[in-house]
Amino acid sequence: MNLLLGLLTLPVYALMLWPLVVAARRVLGVRIGVIRAFCAAGFGWLVAGGILSAFPRPLYTGGAVAGLIVPVAGGAFLATLIFLFVAEFALPSGSGLGLIGRIRSLRRRVARTRRYSQITRIAIKHGLGRYLTGRREPGLAQVRHAKLARSLRRALEEGGVTFVKLGQLLSTRSDLLPPVFIDELSKLQDQVAFADADEIATVLKEELGGDPDEIFAEFDPEPIAAASIAQVYRAKLRGGQDVVVKVQRPGVQALVDRDLDIVRRVAAALDQRADWARSLGVVDLAEGFADALVEELDFRTEARNIEAVAAAYPGTEVALPTVHKELSTERVLVMRRLDGKPLAAAKEQVPVAERANLARSMLRCVLGQVMGSGVFHADPHPGNVLLLADGRLGLLDFGSVGRLDSGLRGGLQNLILALDRGDPAALRDGLLEIVDQPDEIEERRLERALGSLVAKHFNHGQAPDLDMFTDLFRVIADFRLSVPPPIAAVFRALATLEGTLAALAPGFNIVVESRAYAAEQVGAGLRPESLRSTATNELLALLPVLRRLPRRVDRIGNALEQGRLSVNVRLFSDERDRDVVTGLVHEVLLAFVGAATGLMAVLLLGSATGPEAMPGVTLHQMFGYNLLVVSALVGLRLLFVVFRRTGQRSRSSR
Repeated sequence: MNLLLGLLTLPVYALMLWPLVVAARRVLGVRIGVIRAFCAAGFGWLVAGGILSAFPRPLYTGGAVAGLIVPVAGGAFLATLIFLFVAEFALPSGSGLGLIGRIRSLRRRVARTRRYSQITRIAIKHGLGRYLTGRREPGLAQVRHAKLARSLRRALEEGGVTFVKLGQLLSTRSDLLPPVFIDELSKLQDQVAFADADEIATVLKEELGGDPDEIFAEFDPEPIAAASIAQVYRAKLRGGQDVVVKVQRPGVQALVDRDLDIVRRVAAALDQRADWARSLGVVDLAEGFADALVEELDFRTEARNIEAVAAAYPGTEVALPTVHKELSTERVLVMRRLDGKPLAAAKEQVPVAERANLARSMLRCVLGQVMGSGVFHADPHPGNVLLLADGRLGLLDFGSVGRLDSGLRGGLQNLILALDRGDPAALRDGLLEIVDQPDEIEERRLERALGSLVAKHFNHGQAPDLDMFTDLFRVIADFRLSVPPPIAAVFRALATLEGTLAALAPGFNIVVESRAYAAEQVGAGLRPESLRSTATNELLALLPVLRRLPRRVDRIGNALEQGRLSVNVRLFSDERDRDVVTGLVHEVLLAFVGAATGLMAVLLLGSATGPEAMPGVTLHQMFGYNLLVVSALVGLRLLFVVFRRTGQRSRSSR
């Protein structure tokens, strides 16, 4: 009976609370959840009841009751808004999380906290604890940096696949880190213990729809290589082709997702709290890293990368794998097996006279990818280069590739040609084509800095080396220029390739050979057939503009002759600009109204004159209390809007 009575009275309570709910939504100007709004309205009515109980009963029947309407209703309304303000501050709405979603979020938070603790223990174990608290180790800066770089590299190795990949990415950013960190992080390897054979067999069965012995004519269960993301096996197709099977390690997807969530949150926190992090663009760096790593987990992307690189390099001096698409999935990649050994283990088998030619072929293969289609192998370290049985080199592992658009490719070519000519002005223009520059930059001072770099590395007929790029990145950092990730991937690939080719052919100068290749490309572009093709393409692009040009010139001439030529400038033509200005005007008006009513309330409350509305309270003071409630409501709305906007901006930055 009591339950039935309670259910019948629920609509009555809802009707009593609904006016406060509607009023709160209208005043605050934002959407509020129904449950939260009704809880706030109920709290407001409780406060109203408390206010009424504070007054003596005789006042309810007198004429003063009319003067109590605004304070009581305003107090209830003010309590409702305060409840919503506190609730919004403690638990922001608009996150799309219901009860179940919040439980799941709590579980993720617990897992993330456990991972935070593990990472902290790893950092402390390797001597990074003092740096986490903002303290530095005493001693010379050079020695301190070398020790910190070693500790950071070891901590990243122990942190797992995500942090190893992060360290490998940072090793390409010479514009962000000192050389000692670049050298140490470049040593990062992701060689790990082999995964359980039964787990690998389960992945193969799930992806290919059968046991390996059923799919392949032969399948060697002993892996030939293992990394943090995948393992590689030998196999033979039923058609007789020798292949390698790349299988993703079980559980790596969940591990990467959890660690990437941590990386994003740390980057967002640094961006909010540290100026140096904002200047380095840590949020963009983290997002770029996350996108690249997620892409690397999808082997279908690697299959497309192999096809794109093969299309960009039609030559035969360097062998590239081919993919068997019918057997490749998101977690399994089947490729033609290149018969050879890793270059690091087989370089002694190459005759000395042939080493420079092989190094030149590999360099031109990578440069052809960079300057051609813009899709290039981004990690050509010795483990990814094979010495084949026929004496050629082969390139493996296309999970990490870079992509350049036509604008960046043209700017990079102009940069190399400017270096070849030793022209500081052209070098400045080429550099500004490939970097993200701040709003203001002193181009003359940048040109002089680049001129000093040219004079340092191109004097006395000396051949420049990769130290030139180290100095170039130092100039980029000094002028707060930001290197886009695609360009950073190019320099990383060239730096990695330089180490690979130096081990194959000591004394091979990658910078000199790159300059020669760029000059050949420009020369090829100046041939009659190339010039004819370029001119034809440009003319076809300009043809629609040329067709419309005479009519437009004629219209302008007629308007000028008749005195009707005018220029229309529409201020705030963009709706977003109008919304911003309108919002600012509304907030200024609200602030003015709140300040004015508050000042009037203070003046009226301080006045002892006027007729007495109730014992001890004059009519002027009653008006003052009412105006004080209005001022508090206006001020609370402004605070709510400000905090809500700040919270939305913070969530969008994540």
